[in-house]
Amino acid sequence: METHKRILAILFIISGALQIVGMLFISTLISAIFPMIFEQADPEVGWIVEWIVPFIKIISVIVIAFLSIPSIVGGWGLLNQKKWAMTLVLIMGCLKLFSFPIGTALGVYTIWVYSEDSREKAKV
Repeated sequence: METHKRILAILFIISGALQIVGMLFISTLISAIFPMIFEQADPEVGWIVEWIVPFIKIISVIVIAFLSIPSIVGGWGLLNQKKWAMTLVLIMGCLKLFSFPIGTALGVYTIWVYSEDSREKAKV
């Protein structure tokens, strides 16, 4: 079971890091593309750029703060065999269930590892 926990920890660290990189890339891309698109548009819609670009940046910061960082922290805690880490990873795994297909697979694997770990602890 320790092998599965180690694999799960590494997967959560990688998943969190990729989410951070992806959200930063999307935020940067949108910040660069939207002004160019709206330069060609009617001057009356300029307020949209001033509203949408910061909104997308805020959304990316929220995603990073509430999904990516806890995933990395949970993976790190699981690698260091902290008691709280399995609970955090279970919560993050349940949130990742909605991210099809890789997040769903990771969420199902997390639930399976948690249930097997609980079953082993109950036997002892």
